[in-house]
Amino acid sequence: MAHNIADLFEHAVDVAPDNPAVKVGDRVVTYAELERDANRLAHHLQAQGIGEGDHVAIYAKNSIEHVVAILAVVKIRATNINVNYRYVEGELDYLFDNADVVAVIHERTYAPLVAACFPRHERLRHAVVIPDVLAPDDTSDVSSYGGVLWEDALAGQSDERDFGERSADDVHIIYTGGTTGFPKGVMWRHEDFWRVLGGGIDFYTGAPLTEFDQSAQATDPRMVTFPLSPLMHGGAQAGLLMHLFAGHLTILEPKFDPVRTWQIIDREGVQLIFMTGDAMARPLIEAYEAGDFDGSSLFAISSSAAIFSPQVKKRWMDAFPNAVFTDSIGASETGFQGMGLQDKDNISKDGPVVALGPNSVVIDDDNRLLDPATDVGKIGRLGRGGSVPVGYYKDPEKSARTFLEIDGERYSVPGDFARIEEGGKVTMLGRGSNCVNTGGEKVYPEEVEMAIKGHPAVYDALVVGVPDERYGQAVAAVVELREGTTLELEDLRSFLRGHLSGFKLPRVLAVVDRIPRNATGKAQYPRAKEIALASLGTGADTEQPTDA
Repeated sequence: MAHNIADLFEHAVDVAPDNPAVKVGDRVVTYAELERDANRLAHHLQAQGIGEGDHVAIYAKNSIEHVVAILAVVKIRATNINVNYRYVEGELDYLFDNADVVAVIHERTYAPLVAACFPRHERLRHAVVIPDVLAPDDTSDVSSYGGVLWEDALAGQSDERDFGERSADDVHIIYTGGTTGFPKGVMWRHEDFWRVLGGGIDFYTGAPLTEFDQSAQATDPRMVTFPLSPLMHGGAQAGLLMHLFAGHLTILEPKFDPVRTWQIIDREGVQLIFMTGDAMARPLIEAYEAGDFDGSSLFAISSSAAIFSPQVKKRWMDAFPNAVFTDSIGASETGFQGMGLQDKDNISKDGPVVALGPNSVVIDDDNRLLDPATDVGKIGRLGRGGSVPVGYYKDPEKSARTFLEIDGERYSVPGDFARIEEGGKVTMLGRGSNCVNTGGEKVYPEEVEMAIKGHPAVYDALVVGVPDERYGQAVAAVVELREGTTLELEDLRSFLRGHLSGFKLPRVLAVVDRIPRNATGKAQYPRAKEIALASLGTGADTEQPTDA
C-alpha cells in the first residue's frame, strides 16, 4: 500500500464506516457516506477525462461538498488546487493560469467570476457547481461555461472504489502567498505531506507512524474537533485530513461567527479547536465573557498562523484554567515545525516559544546549522529537513531560494526568523520579509503597492504592517501624491476594491512629501514603518474600516 492521502482516508472508512465524519450545521455524514459521494464525484471527473496529474481547483467555503471534492480529486490521482474565495477576477485569472487548472469545482455564488474567467483559459474545460452553503437558493447562471450541477454530476455514477493503485509520489499542492504577492503552489509528495501535516509522525516525539496506525484508532472513543479556519488554507485542510485518517468527527462552519462558535462547542461537546491567533481568539473570548456559555468540553485550544498575543492568551487561560493551550508553528513550505505548551505564569511577550519539532533547524546567514545546545541566544532562519516539498510549481528560481541543500541534506527555509532558547526551544520572531499577516491572511507589499500606484493621484507608495488589536497587523500605505492632488483613505480603498481582495486593502494612510528610498531607488521599509506608526499616533488618515 502507498502512503497516499486517498488510501489513508479509505483505511479509516474500512475500519469505522459508521463513525460520523463531518458535520456542517445540522448535516452530518458518516465515513461510509463521505466515501460514497467522493467515489461518485471521482467517477464523474474520470468520465470527463480528468485523472492522474491533472489540476482541479476547489473554489468554495467550508461545506460537506468541499470535503467530498478534496477526497474525490485525490482518489483519481489528480491534484487539488485550493482557491481563496475572496479573490477578485484578476487574482482568479492568475491562479487558473499559473496552476494549469483543467477543471473547477465551485460554489454557485461564484458563477459570475468563473464565467468571466473561464473563456480565457484553454486548459480549463470542465466545471462542477456546488450549492452555496450560505445561499442554497442561489440560481446564478452556469450555462455560459457548461457548468454541471452537483446533483447531476453525482447522479448515476458508481459508488464503487475501483480506482487502481496509487503512489506515495502523487503530488498534493497547497497555494500560498509569494514574495511578489502572487500565490505560489507548494508541491508535496503525498507521503511527505502526511508525515509533516497529516499526522504521519508523533508531533511530540518525532517517531514515524506506519500506514495503518491512525485508522487502527478509529474504533476507540473519538474526538470532536473544530477547525475554525477555511479549508482554502493549507493548515485547516491538513487538520481536516489528519482527523479523517484517525476516524474523528470534524465540525466545519462556512463563516466565522464567535457566538455561533460557542453554541456549537456546547451543543456538540467539542474537545479541540484550532484558531488563527487574535483575529479569532479576541472576538471568541469577548463573546464568551459577554455570553452564557459553558465550554467545559474543551480540553485543547490550539493557535497557529498568526499572533496569539499575551493579553488575549491570558484571558483565555483565566477562563479555561484546566485546558491545554498550544502555539503551533509551521508553514505551507515546511509543515509542522514545533509546538509550545503555554504556561499562564510565563507567557512570552516576544513571540511564541516552542520546542523544535522533528527535523527542525535554525540556520544562520551563511547557511550553517546552528546548535540549539550551544548557540542559545542566536537568531537565524527556521528550517526543516526530512520530508520537505518538491518545490514551487513552475518557479525554479524561488524554489532554489527556499529549498536549500546543506551538508548533503535538503531543507525548506521559507524565511521565518527565530531565536534559540534554553532546552531546545526557540522564540518565533516573524517572517524576515515585509509580509503583513492580517488575521491569518498573508499580504505582500509589492502587490498592494502596484495597485495603489494605479490611482491617478499617487506618484509613489510603500506598504508596511502596523499593529492592530483585532487582526494582529493592519495594512498601512505610505503614499507620495502627485502635485496638486489630495487623497483620503476611503477614496483609496474604493479605488482598490476592483483590484484587490478586501483583506489586502490599507486600513491606514500616511501622506508624505517623498517616499523614503536610497540613492539607487531601493525602498526603505523601516523608515516607512516609522512614518506609518507616527500617523497612528496622531490619528491622521487612520480610519479603521470594519470590513475585512
